[in-house]
Amino acid sequence: MSKKTIKVQLVRGLIGTRQDHRATVRGLGLRRVNSVSELEDTPAVRGMINKVSYLVAVVG
Repeated sequence: MSKKTIKVQLVRGLIGTRQDHRATVRGLGLRRVNSVSELEDTPAVRGMINKVSYLVAVVG
């Protein structure tokens, strides 16, 4: 059985954001604007996405 995944895209730049939010974005595997990362859909990942929801978007 395959694991559920979720795709996350960085839609805003990190300049002027809090240091812990930048660390969260890096933890999601995102580097630059418009980069996309495919992650396992877990409560921990959902919480990270929720924390930086103003910077990222869930795609496709």
